[in-house]
Amino acid sequence: MKKPKYSKKFLEELRKVPIVQVACEKVGVSRNTVYRWKREDKDFAKQFDEALADGVEFVNDMSESQLLQLIKEKNFSAVRFWLNKRHPAYKDKLEVTRIGEIEELSPEQEATVRKALEMAKIIPSKDHDYEK
Repeated sequence: MKKPKYSKKFLEELRKVPIVQVACEKVGVSRNTVYRWKREDKDFAKQFDEALADGVEFVNDMSESQLLQLIKEKNFSAVRFWLNKRHPAYKDKLEVTRIGEIEELSPEQEATVRKALEMAKIIPSKDHDYEK
């Protein structure tokens, strides 16, 4: 099997459909062969990763285009999905409740919780040095 010929075709297919097995089948090369090429050839490994990322972006673009078309057609599920993922007022909410008594946090636990809330931008940061 001539690697340059097949590897180039494989990468082209991977850019179209970012599923390794599908790209392998279209080119007529095994997954084992492709992953061996990736292990043994750093340049191919880089091209593989780039082609896969390009393929994912391509499918994402197509998917968003289809979603927008469904929204234009007044498909309620599509509208709800878009708003849920893109608009803060429609995002899923998390409700936290407690049962039982509240235990006091240690100073270390309190600092960890504060840091997490600051990093999540839920509360304002006292300072911007998160490496402490």
